[in-house]
Parts: sequence; structure tokens; C-alpha cells
Amino acid sequence: MQTFVLFLATVVIWGSTWIAIKLQVGPVPVLVSVFYRFAVAAAVLIAALVLTRRLKSPPLRQHPFLLAQALCLFSCNFICFYTAEAYVASGLVSVVFSLATIYNAVNARLFFGEPITARTVVAALMGVAGLGLLFGRDIWVDLDPGALKGIGFAALGTLFFSLGNMVSRRNSAAGLSPLTTNAWGMAYGAIVLLVLIAATRTPLVAPPSGAYVSALLYLSVFGSVVAFTTYLELVARVGSSRAAYATVLFPIVALALSTMFEGYRWTASGVLGLALCLAGNAVIFAAPRKPGRSRA
Repeated sequence: MQTFVLFLATVVIWGSTWIAIKLQVGPVPVLVSVFYRFAVAAAVLIAALVLTRRLKSPPLRQHPFLLAQALCLFSCNFICFYTAEAYVASGLVSVVFSLATIYNAVNARLFFGEPITARTVVAALMGVAGLGLLFGRDIWVDLDPGALKGIGFAALGTLFFSLGNMVSRRNSAAGLSPLTTNAWGMAYGAIVLLVLIAATRTPLVAPPSGAYVSALLYLSVFGSVVAFTTYLELVARVGSSRAAYATVLFPIVALALSTMFEGYRWTASGVLGLALCLAGNAVIFAAPRKPGRSRA
């Protein structure tokens, strides 16, 4: 039951964060928006852990892995996602992100030696075909270079996310709790982003509106502190591949919100493309058939 609650919370919260990200894209540079998000998230989480006396200092040898998790989960991936939403609808970015199941299967093979099954190959082909149908008009008919950029940044962000899953899996195996890795990871992520802001001379633009601040607080507290903790707890409980199944359901929430608030227009090919993407991800988790007993 507790695992189901973690799964449901992750799906609902992360499924709704994509539209909140859209509210932050615009007058505030991407680096600054992502920095605000994780600076606030780190402050909230660390304060909560200090007040509950649960803040722990990992051994020094673990900090390079915490920094790696920060780069993959709390900075580079969101730089890509925020940039992608400047070009395509937020719900469509979530569809690309749902392919994390396939990324995780491949990376689990590379880093942990887990076999790539025929189902993974079939799922990958279905996912690619689904994305082709979803974005086909923009790419092949309207020749929109922005759509290609959006897909590219979303795919790169998903790769970073998957690599972060692998680091998180390693950190859990080393005995580090998700709360500890999140607290240190978000702090490191905010520092990395601040260094990038300084190195690129990006102006620190103040939040321009109440809507921006509301989106920032939702993304920081719920989308980062709560959802990342529930998700990484799922990774620790059921493994990176099964935990990533939550991403299969994100597009349902995200596209519903995108339809209501962004005016996303559905087409027959779009519906079929979404169905293929979701079905392709679900194929990975289909239980293999067990040979039945022969009857006399």
C-alpha cells in the first residue's frame, strides 16, 4: 500500500509540473528559473531535515556521487526541459520524458549488466513511431525547426534524468537515503547553476509576477522536494526500471492540462501517437508468460 501511495503521488505531482514549468518560461532566463527552483527546494528540504534532526552528512567519498546526481537530476536535465518548453507544448515534452523507461533499460544494461530484452526493443520502436505521429505534422508538413529543437532538448533532458536514476540506484545501494541524497543533491545543483549563471553572465532577473512565484513554489516544494523524494524512494524499493513506469502515466495528466490551459489541439495521428508511446512503455513491464503445465 505504501508503495502504491508513493507511485500515485509521483504520477499526480510530476504530471502537473509540466504546465507549471510553462509559466516560468519567458522573461526569466532558463538558468535563473532552474536556479530559483532548486535553491528554494534545497532550503526547504534542508530546513525540514534540520528541524526533525534527520540531516546527515555522508562520508566524503560519497560526495562525488552526490554531485553527479545533482548534475543529472537537479540541474542539467531541467535546463533541457525548460528550454524544450519554449518550443513545444508542455504536455508533449512529458511524452518524450515518458521514454525514460527505455533509457533506463539501456542504461541498466550499460552500468549494471542487466540484459536488454526483446520487449525493450519492441517498446523502443513503438515509442519512436509514436513520437513520429505526435510531432509528424510539425516536422514533415510545417517544417517547424522549433519542434525539432524541442524534441532534441526534451530527449537530452530525459537522458540526464535516466543517468541520474543510475547514480541514485548506486547511492541507495551504498546506504544513502533518498532524503539525504536529495538534500545534498539539490544544494549542489543550486551551486552548479549559480556557477553557470556567473560564467555565462546571465542576468539574475527577479520573479516578474505572482503567477511565476506560485509556479516556482509549487515546483520547488511539491515538484522537487516531495516528488523527487517519493520517486527516489520508489527507485530504492522497486528498482529504476519499475519506478520509471510512473513516467508512462505522466502524459495523461500533462496533456489534459495542456489541452485546458495551452489550447493543445488533438488530431487523429496525435491520439494514435500518444497511444503508441504509452503502449510501448507499458510493454517493458508486461509480465513474461510462464509456461503452463501440460494436461494429460
